[in-house]
Amino acid sequence: MIAMFPLLVISLIAYNVIVIFGGGVSALQGEVLSLTMMSGGNWQMTVGDLLIVSSLVLLFFEIMKSTRTSNASVLDHLLSTFVFVAFLVEFLLVPGAATSVFFILMVMSAVDLMAGFSVSIRAAGRDVSFN
Repeated sequence: MIAMFPLLVISLIAYNVIVIFGGGVSALQGEVLSLTMMSGGNWQMTVGDLLIVSSLVLLFFEIMKSTRTSNASVLDHLLSTFVFVAFLVEFLLVPGAATSVFFILMVMSAVDLMAGFSVSIRAAGRDVSFN
């Protein structure tokens, strides 16, 4: 059951928690990490950057999950579709979601959706045999 859980819903929930309980969209610009590089430049990571990086890791695991060929993968694709629709609706209707961070998360969800269906269709084509 956990294998069918769409991991990118974690990003959707995390974004909403940060924006709602963290003090609005400005909470995404809070500094998480700051390092002085050997070049003398200062590199800093914000909450929004951290959310994008962690979502990329989740996207990797989602794409790995999409390579499974089983009946459960159909339900996984369906749930991924719902997650993308939730991202899209929130992006279009909620003022706090009108940020580039949220847009990038939504695009990741769309990539997950397209990759899942593409991999499944490709795998199904290999499973068909003509005698």
